[in-house]
Amino acid sequence: MENKKFSAADILSVARMVSRDLSVSELFEEAIINKEAVLSKRGAICIYTGKYTGRSPKDKFIVDTPAVHNIISWTNNAPCTERTFERLYAKMKNFAKNHRLYVSDNYVGADPDHRLQVKCITETAAQHLFLKELFIKPETPPTTPEGFTLVCFPSVKANPMEDSVHSEAFVIINFDYRMVLIGGTKYCGEMKKSIFSVMNYLLPQKGILSMHCSANVGKDGKTAIFFGLSGTGKTTLSADPHRSLIGDDEHGWSEHGIFNIEGGCYAKCIHLTEDSEPEIYRAIKYGSVLENVVLNPRTRQEDYDDAKYTENTRVAYPLEYIPNAIHPSMSGHPTAVIFLTADAFGVLPPISRLNPKQAMYHFLSGYTSKVAGTERGIVEPQATFSIGFGEPFLPLPPLKYARLLEQKIKEHNTKVYLVNTGWTGGPYGIGSRMKLKFTRAMLSAALDGKLDSVGWIPDPIFKIEVPDYCPDVPSDILKPANTWADKAAYKRQAAKLVGLFNKNVKKFKGEIDEDILSMGPSI
Repeated sequence: MENKKFSAADILSVARMVSRDLSVSELFEEAIINKEAVLSKRGAICIYTGKYTGRSPKDKFIVDTPAVHNIISWTNNAPCTERTFERLYAKMKNFAKNHRLYVSDNYVGADPDHRLQVKCITETAAQHLFLKELFIKPETPPTTPEGFTLVCFPSVKANPMEDSVHSEAFVIINFDYRMVLIGGTKYCGEMKKSIFSVMNYLLPQKGILSMHCSANVGKDGKTAIFFGLSGTGKTTLSADPHRSLIGDDEHGWSEHGIFNIEGGCYAKCIHLTEDSEPEIYRAIKYGSVLENVVLNPRTRQEDYDDAKYTENTRVAYPLEYIPNAIHPSMSGHPTAVIFLTADAFGVLPPISRLNPKQAMYHFLSGYTSKVAGTERGIVEPQATFSIGFGEPFLPLPPLKYARLLEQKIKEHNTKVYLVNTGWTGGPYGIGSRMKLKFTRAMLSAALDGKLDSVGWIPDPIFKIEVPDYCPDVPSDILKPANTWADKAAYKRQAAKLVGLFNKNVKKFKGEIDEDILSMGPSI
């Protein structure tokens, strides 16, 4: 039964006005009329999020209650008190008294056996349009009991001293009351990632692996999933014209196979061109929501190269805007798992294959480089380790997810590859970013079985195997040392990264078998 003290009904009962279940067209018009957004030349609306142009990890909290205290991993999740939640809830309820709210029921989870109903309540029509496009629209009015409530009022700001939070922005997840409160920030990514965190809490407790990954399926019916933090290429590489898209960011791996958690995509737009990423470019049209993209003030032409507001420019659109997306967004068990990393050191091979123990090591490491704009304060790539390539969104102990992955890849004999979409020929600032056409060629070769018959050579530093040949890729690129003019500098950079890997895995000693920890690099 819904708790009346902290509930959607409680907030909506005091609202000045409630607009329920508006269509995409109605929300689009409301956003323009309310001056929440401007119309772009391609027919999308464009919103600007002010100083919060990326997620704010330090402002995300889980309410620490007796029911969840021993379940949540507090090493990578920040707790807040029930009193903090109550104070911020009261502020949001008070805000509702004088404002019009938008509300609708949507789903997350394409698999009917594992979906979650989410009641979305927002301050603006533009926010609601974003959620309509990112979540799954029910074909008929929901009849199941309400699952979770998401309340997002950017105009409600916290007082750090009084509310015991870090800034005016806050993302509070309360599992007892099945509610998420978001305030002080207009960045839409906070809404989608907070519900992803909720699913990362619920699904693994049912034996389902929830994953920060994209997924697609070939004409042969073989499914591939792509793990990676924002900026590593999950969305770009999954939008392959030769394969059908399942989803670009969040998935579950159940007893049935892979299913999309969302119903839309949230793609980066910086330096977007029709030639480089035609599927994403053509998805920017009526119904799409652009975020922080610079528009010409007179013509409203989009300028995807202008990072005036942020490098983290985005577009949200429904899956049906991708011509080869499948519906429902589900497929069989994956035959290939791809770990994507954007290595700013420029020393990891562009593609390598991993045995099951190496796969566990690199899943636990989750190495990449944070890309400018994805989080506040990041202005250039920084080396980071994020368990499961999505640690900020994992409420449970990380080993819960790692062991589920190990179980799945062994059970289904899934191949695992590590793919570096980062730098080659030198580190960030000296080398160059790996060309997308080469990455696509390597992935196609791996997924089509063309790498099964080539020779594989152990990398002397990273202990992973590198192909000696790949169709449509220059052979020199396959071995990072060959791309560096200064070989001594290459060894120094490799040694730096090895040191970071070794330091990171020390936290797993005593929890993970030594034969897995020994899979790490050495120099």
